[in-house]
Amino acid sequence: MQTVNIHEAKTQFSRFVDKAEAGEEIVIARAGKPVARLVALAHSTPQPRKLGLGKSKFTFPENFDCLNAAEIVGMFELGK
Repeated sequence: MQTVNIHEAKTQFSRFVDKAEAGEEIVIARAGKPVARLVALAHSTPQPRKLGLGKSKFTFPENFDCLNAAEIVGMFELGK
């Protein structure tokens, strides 16, 4: 654990953030008294999504692929 004063922390902030990211704990002090701690955030590994969670919650009409087909054709081909 490294202790640095506020002025040093301000002037070399990027370096201390890099050290914290690498796992080191940095204590920031004012007039020799610790006031803050700089540590890396915990990494959360995203879990893969489970497929099929909404399977029984939603239904689609049998003719889903051709719903409003005439309207869609009219919009694209006839500009209506």
